[in-house]
Amino acid sequence: MYQFLICFIAGIGAGLGTGFAGMSAAAVISPMLITFLGLPAYEAVGIALASDVLASAVSAYTYGKNKNLDIRNGLVMMVTVLLFTLVGSFTASRVPNTTMGSFSVFMTLLLGIKFIVKPVMTTKESMNSVSGKKRIVQSIVSGVIVGFICGFIGAGGGMMMLLILTSVLGYELKTAVGTSVFIMAFTALTGAVSHFVIGGMPDLWCLACCVASTLLWARIAAKFANKTSAVTLNRATGIVLAVLGAAILAVKYLPLP
Repeated sequence: MYQFLICFIAGIGAGLGTGFAGMSAAAVISPMLITFLGLPAYEAVGIALASDVLASAVSAYTYGKNKNLDIRNGLVMMVTVLLFTLVGSFTASRVPNTTMGSFSVFMTLLLGIKFIVKPVMTTKESMNSVSGKKRIVQSIVSGVIVGFICGFIGAGGGMMMLLILTSVLGYELKTAVGTSVFIMAFTALTGAVSHFVIGGMPDLWCLACCVASTLLWARIAAKFANKTSAVTLNRATGIVLAVLGAAILAVKYLPLP
C-alpha cells in the first residue's frame, strides 16, 4: 500500500507537469522513488522514462487534435535527440547514483518562475515567419544537447526542449508543449529501453503504478491546457513547475526522518 501511494502521488506530479508543460516524469518520479522507496537511481530513472512514454503520447495526441503540434519541424529535432539519448544513457550507467538528476530539479523550478515572471506570448503567425533553414540548423544543435541530457539524467529532455522551442525557435506556448511531448514520447521510449537493457528490468509493480497514474493525470492536464488562454496557460504552467520544483528540492535535500 505504501509503495502504491508513493507511486500514485509521484504520478500526479509527473502527469500534471507533462500535460501542462511537457515536463519529463523523471523530474518528479525519480527523486521520489529514490528517497521514499530506496530504489537505485538508474532503476528509478528507467521507471520514470517508461512512465513518460504513454503520458507524452496521449498528451501529444490531445495537443495535435487541437492543432497545437508541429510534427514536421519536430521530427528534425527528434532524430538527433534519439541518437544522443543512447549516448547519454550509456554514460549515465557509468557514473555514481548521486551524480544523476540534480540538474533537472533546478531547471524545473527556474523555468516555472520564468513562465510566471516572463510569459511566452508568441503568436503562431510570428512563429511561422522564422526561416525554415535556420530552424533546421537550430533543431539539430538543440537535439544533440537535449538528447544527451535525456539519456544521462532521465529528464526526457522536456524542460530543455520547452525552453529551446519557446526561447530559441520562437514557438508559441501551446505548440511548444505539444511538439515537446511528441518528441519526448520517442526519446523516453528510447531511454527506457536502453536503461532496461543495460540495467535489467525494474520492479514491475512499481512500474505499472507509476505508468498508470502519470498517464491519467497527463490526460487531464493536456485537455485543460488546450482549452485555456495563453495567459492562463503560462500562469498554470509556471505555478505547476515552480511548485513541483520546490517540492522535489525538498524531497531530495530535506528528506523526512
